[in-house]
Order: sequence, then structure tokens, then C-alpha cells
Amino acid sequence: MDVFLSVNNRERVIQLPVVPEGFKIDSPHNNETYNSFKWGDIKLIGTTGLKGFTLSSFFPIKDYPFLRSRDYFGWEYIEEIEEWKNRRVPIRVIVTGTPINWPMSIENFTYGPENGSGDLYYDLQLDYFPWLTRLERS
Repeated sequence: MDVFLSVNNRERVIQLPVVPEGFKIDSPHNNETYNSFKWGDIKLIGTTGLKGFTLSSFFPIKDYPFLRSRDYFGWEYIEEIEEWKNRRVPIRVIVTGTPINWPMSIENFTYGPENGSGDLYYDLQLDYFPWLTRLERS
């Protein structure tokens, strides 16, 4: 499994240098529960929410033999992703070996050094970004 992030139709591409150990896709549904006087709690099945997941790993500051990519090191990854966030555009996320090839929004990006190695550990929270192709008139 490899993970690629890109912006603006592959204008810039990042291959994650250290593949996350795994991730779980959050697939919410917008159901609601109401309390009625006559029947008690009733459930209304809503629409599907936006899928998402969090990638957690680290950006190395030095070369390791297990790296999948050596295009950037350390803070260069952080700077690139922060720039994408500031552009306020969706990114493309591709996870090889899975059906994931999705436009996604960056919901949260936390990072920092841990364990004294200088490597930058991160959590990148992403949500599916549905393209609106046609606006409906009411």
C-alpha cells in the first residue's frame, strides 16, 4: 500500500514516505431520533454523511532504508500541506491496493516532533469532498 496526496490535478504530488500502519474509514449516516408524546422515541433515517479517515505516521528528517519517497524531508512536508490548506482547495488522496481515489478536504492537521528523533509525527484528518456539478433550483 502506498499513499499519494496531490493538489490541482497533480500540480504537486506527495507520496507519503512512511506508510501508515492502517486506517479506518468513518462512514456516518445522518439519522435523527425524536421523542414524541404518543410513541416515545422514533427514528428517522437520514442521508449518508461524508466519509473520512485519519492518516497517522511521521515525516522523517533523515534518510531511512524503508522510506517510500525521498522527495521531501521533515518540515518540507508540513510546509507543503499547510500551503494546500491555505489555498482552500480539495486534495486528491490515492491509496494503492484500495478503491480510494477520492477528492478530500483537510479537516485537521496536527504535527510535531516526538521521542527526541527529530522526526515529525502527524495526524491528517480528511473528509470526502463531493463535487457539486449542478445546482438545483427550488
